Amino acid sequence: MKFTIIGAGGLGGFFGARLAAAGHDVSFLARGEHLTALRERGLTVLDAQGAATTLPVHATGDPAELGTADAALLAVKTFQLADAVAALPAGANAVITVQNGVDAPAAAARTLGRDAVLPGVAKVIAALAGPGTIRHVGGAGSLDIAEWDNRPSERVERIRAVFGAAGIASTPPADIWAELWAKFLFIAPVGGLGAVTGAPFGELRAHPETRRTLEAAMAEIERLARASGVDLPADVVAATMAFVDRQPAEGTTSLQRDIAAGRPSELDAWTGSVVRLGRENGVPTPVNDVLHAVLRLREGR
Repeated sequence: MKFTIIGAGGLGGFFGARLAAAGHDVSFLARGEHLTALRERGLTVLDAQGAATTLPVHATGDPAELGTADAALLAVKTFQLADAVAALPAGANAVITVQNGVDAPAAAARTLGRDAVLPGVAKVIAALAGPGTIRHVGGAGSLDIAEWDNRPSERVERIRAVFGAAGIASTPPADIWAELWAKFLFIAPVGGLGAVTGAPFGELRAHPETRRTLEAAMAEIERLARASGVDLPADVVAATMAFVDRQPAEGTTSLQRDIAAGRPSELDAWTGSVVRLGRENGVPTPVNDVLHAVLRLREGR
């Protein structure tokens, strides 16, 4: 299959590398020193032990050079989503959104239409380690996708099969929207509290005070999801904390890394979205409110 990857950072680079290594035609849209390195040296993926795998890839900074693909992966931050959608060739179909949060599919669909958008849930800890280099920190790497209304379709089954053969787990979700909210329930509290404290997963889960704060922030998102008509499992908070316990102790979220480095972050789409949706639905979110207020002040400085 032919894939277009808009954004060659940690997530896009990791999944794109898996697809390219499996023999698929993969084109990356990148920029700056990263683009130069991809063109000159190829894409290098470092595993958790530091072992490196390098492969040649096709990368461009000009959207006009991408051409039509069987599927496109929008692997950019939420604040870059509008530009990523604009970079797609006319008539793009099977456009997969993988942004953290719950708003990206609707944002993409406002331009592309719902029929073109496949909501996706990606799970992997990978980050850009330098120009042309991705560091895979943890998680085997999975990418679940579905049609907007969860109906079975030939295009989704074909893409899932390709992912699986490339070593990217992809299972049919019972409800892609519940999957999106379940990931949101994990990523927003861990990202927000991690950014406030500067602590990795291991410390957040080990200290009783921060562990209780995580659980309280997750419970607020659970109530918000139910108020929004999303049916999450009854044990979603306990199951998510168990997932936190299985993550690498040194792991952090992209939100935490970006804020610590003074880079633009997805705060508004993560914790900010919890606060906004809570107000819109009349659901109190006091823990997330505090995390958002503190981080907005820190970003403003």
